[in-house]
Amino acid sequence: MTATFILGGARSGKSARAQALAEAAGAARVYIATAEALDEEMEARIARHKADRGAGWRTVETPLELVPALEDAAAPVVLVDCLTLWLSNLMHHGRDVEAETHALCACLGQYRGEVILVSNEVGLGLVPETPLGRAFRDAQGRLNQQVAAACEVVEFVAAGLPLRLKG
Repeated sequence: MTATFILGGARSGKSARAQALAEAAGAARVYIATAEALDEEMEARIARHKADRGAGWRTVETPLELVPALEDAAAPVVLVDCLTLWLSNLMHHGRDVEAETHALCACLGQYRGEVILVSNEVGLGLVPETPLGRAFRDAQGRLNQQVAAACEVVEFVAAGLPLRLKG
């Protein structure tokens, strides 16, 4: 098992990097999507991502139940995109983020194939104005730290260029 964690800002190229790594790793691939198409703009984003992936992918959409989806994936290569939306969904639904994070990290240690996870690095900008924004930023930072510790490889992507941080 190898777990790779790809971090970056919005439109940094992190999803493209993760997809390229997954496609290089094997032919049988599962894409676990955490986004929900709640408006037309998000529908268009999701459609664009699906078109970019092309053939050779099985897609599992799960805004909340990431760990069960990962456990059920049973594929040599799994790409999870993205942990930031998953976290937002968890917080919106009042789920226990710490417990969910712990379960994800434990699952990563047991998965038998390649797992590639994508997440946003949100702590590089301004301090959010609202308490909810600050709580989200802090939760994202904690989630990213724990997932990075559980992964063998960690990369930060900026301007489409990956920088290896670990592994």
